[in-house]
Amino acid sequence: MDVFNRLAPFIQDFIYANNWTELRGIQVAACEVIFDTGSNLLLSSGTASGKTEAAFLPVLTELYNKPSISVGVLYISPLKALINDQFKRLEQLILESNIPVTKWHGDASQSKKNTLVKNPKGILQITPESLESLLINKRGACIKMFSDLRYVIIDEVHHFMRDVRGVQVLCELERIQRLTGNIPRRIGLSATLGDISLAQNWLNTGSGRDCIAPVSDEGKKQIRLFVERFVTAEAGGESSVMPELAHSGDRAHFEYLFKMTLDKKTIIFTNSREETEFTIANLREIAAKNKAPDVYRVHHGNVSALLREQSEDEMKLSDDKIVIGATVTLELGIDIGSLDQAVQIGAPINVSSFAQRLGRCGRRGQVPQLLFTFTEEIQPTAADILGPVNWSFIRLIAIIELYTREKWIEPIEPHPHPYSLLYHQTMSFLKSNGEYSPAGLAQEVLTLDSFREISQDDYKHLLEHLLEIEHIQKTENGGLIIGRAGEPIVNHFHFYTVFIVPDYFLVKDENRSIGTVDKIYPVGMRFSLAGITWETIDVNVKAKVIFVKRVPGISVVDWDVDFESEQHTVLVRKQRDILLGDDNYPYLSESCKERLNEIRYLTRNSGILTQLVTPLSEHKFAVFPWVGTRQLFALNYALLGRGIKSKLPWRTCIYLEIYFSGSAAELEDIIREVIRSDVDLHNLPLPEKIQVANKYNEFIPLDLLRKQFTEDFLDFDGLQAQMDEQG
Repeated sequence: MDVFNRLAPFIQDFIYANNWTELRGIQVAACEVIFDTGSNLLLSSGTASGKTEAAFLPVLTELYNKPSISVGVLYISPLKALINDQFKRLEQLILESNIPVTKWHGDASQSKKNTLVKNPKGILQITPESLESLLINKRGACIKMFSDLRYVIIDEVHHFMRDVRGVQVLCELERIQRLTGNIPRRIGLSATLGDISLAQNWLNTGSGRDCIAPVSDEGKKQIRLFVERFVTAEAGGESSVMPELAHSGDRAHFEYLFKMTLDKKTIIFTNSREETEFTIANLREIAAKNKAPDVYRVHHGNVSALLREQSEDEMKLSDDKIVIGATVTLELGIDIGSLDQAVQIGAPINVSSFAQRLGRCGRRGQVPQLLFTFTEEIQPTAADILGPVNWSFIRLIAIIELYTREKWIEPIEPHPHPYSLLYHQTMSFLKSNGEYSPAGLAQEVLTLDSFREISQDDYKHLLEHLLEIEHIQKTENGGLIIGRAGEPIVNHFHFYTVFIVPDYFLVKDENRSIGTVDKIYPVGMRFSLAGITWETIDVNVKAKVIFVKRVPGISVVDWDVDFESEQHTVLVRKQRDILLGDDNYPYLSESCKERLNEIRYLTRNSGILTQLVTPLSEHKFAVFPWVGTRQLFALNYALLGRGIKSKLPWRTCIYLEIYFSGSAAELEDIIREVIRSDVDLHNLPLPEKIQVANKYNEFIPLDLLRKQFTEDFLDFDGLQAQMDEQG
C-alpha cells in the first residue's frame, strides 16, 4: 500500500481539498519512518519544503487510528509567534479529525489551558519556558497530561542546539519520562544543519532510541545573488569641511535600497537592532519625499509582540509590497508567504545564518533572490598594513561560496558542562518536589543525560556553594529545600527562562505598547523604535515605563548588547583561499570586484597568507594561524602562559596582535614551540572572571565557570591538529 492510502481519511480529504498533486519526498520518507519503525526522526531540509506536514501527517494518522488517553503530541517551539503560526495551519488540517490542538504560552487562553488540564488530549503546542512552568507548578497534572504521550515534535532543532534552551528542553523531556514511565518518540525539524549525526545524537539524548534522518533530495536550485558596495568618507577626514558629504555613502546606500525594494515584498536583514531601526527610518523618509506609500516595518525582539504579529500578517496577507527590517527574529520558520527577495546589509554572522536567510525567499516555487549591500569608510591613512582590509567583505564571499558551492554549514558544538542549567534544574526540582536528601537530589538531577559529563564532585561543590549563599538550606532531617536567597529567584516568573533577559523599559504611546529599550531616555530626548522616531514626554522609573509621542525626523537607539558569533576553521580557511585565488565571482558588482582585487594585492604583499608571523611595525606583529575562534583563543591564552601578551582586535578577528621586542623569526619559533607543547589549559593565566555567558553564572563557583570555559570553549587539541595539517 502506498503512503497516501495509509494516511487518515481526513488527511486524504485535506490533500484533495488543497489540490496537492503528490506528497513530497520528505513527506513520504517521514511517513515510512513513523509507520514502519520505532525510531526517532530528524527532518532537515530547506524552508518551505513541507517539513511540518511531513511530521504531522503520519503522527496525526497514528493518533486518529489509535487515540491517546492523554495529550498525544507535544510540539515544542522556540517562539510564541511560531506556535501561533503553526496553530493556524494545524486548525485547518485537523478540522474533521476530532483531534484538538491547544496553545500554551503566556498570551494563550487560560480557560483553554484549564480545559486541557481537566481533559488532556490531542496536540499541545508549548515553549520551553511554559513547559518548565508546568513541571514546577503542575507536577501532578503533568502525570495525567502526558501519561500516554506518543510523540514530541521539536521545531527549529538547530536553534535549540546552539543554545542552553536546548539543554533545558532535553532535561524537561527526560523529567516527563520519569514522571510517567512513558518514553515518546521524538521528531526534530530543522532547516539548516551541518553535521546531521550531531543533531541525531542531540535529539536522542535521554530517549534510549536511535534516530533516522531521511536524506531529502531537493536537487540543485538556482539562486540569484548580487553584492553591491557603497563608500563613505572617513569621519574627521577631508569631508568634514563639508558635513553634508560625510554620509553621502550612507545616503546613496539607502537610496539604492529604496529603489531595489520598491514594489517588491522584501525582508531586509541586518546584524543589529540599531542598524534595522536606522535603515527603516531612512527608507521611510525617502519614501515620504518620493510620495511613495509607507510600507516599511520593523521586526526584532524589542518591538512589541502585537506590532510584530501585525507585520507578519501584513507580509502574508496584504496586497501591499511590505518591506520589513529584521534581525534573527525572522530567520525562523514563521510563515510570511512568498517573498520577492531578501536583502542582507553587511556579512551574515555565519554560514548557518546565511542559509536561514536565503531560505526565507524562493518560496512557492520562486527562485531565491538575495541582495547583499555593505558600506565602508575611505581610509586615506591606516594604522598598519592590515588597516585597509575589509574582513567582513571577505567573510561574506567565503560564506556564499561555502554554502552555494559546497553546501557546508557549521557543525553545532555541544554543551558538556552547562553549570548554569544544572543550577536551574536543581532549583526547579526542589521547587517542584520539596525536600530531598543530597544523595536523592543528585540521583534525580545529575543523572539527567544532559549532565552526564559533570562529575559528582562538581555537583557536590555546587551544592555546598548554594548552601553557603543560602539559595538552598538544610532541614533538621538533613534534607535540602529552597533557601532564603533562593526563594525570590524561583518565585519570579523570569525563572522559567534560562537565557539572559536584559532589564528593559516599556515604551508606550498613550496606552499602546511600542516595545522595549534597555535604558532610560530622559524627557525631551528622541530615539527610534519600530522604525519610528519618538520623543520622551514622561518617565515612570518605578514602573519602568517611558511615555512617548511620535515626532518627525530620523533618530537612532543604542542597545547595550547585540549577539556575537564565532568563526569556524573551515570558514577562516576559505577566506584565505579567496585571497590566494583569482576568481572574479559573478555576483559581485564591478566596485566589489575592484575592492576584492585591492584586498588581494594588499594581503599577498603583506605576507600574511603564507607566513605565520608578519611584522606590522617595529615591535607589533600579526599572527595568522588561519584557525577558528576557539582555536585562536586557545593560542592566545597559551601564549599568555609563556609571558607573551596577545589580543584579538575584535571578537571575530582571525588573527592575533602581539607586541614583541625580538624578531618575527624568534616570535614564530616561540609560537610553534608552544603549539607543539603539552599545554595544561587548567593552569593557564586566564582572566579571573572568564566564563561562557549564561543567566545563572553569578550563583556558580568561579572555578566551575573557569572549567566550563576551558573545556567547552578553548580548543587546543584542535589548534594542534589544524596547524599540523597546514605544516
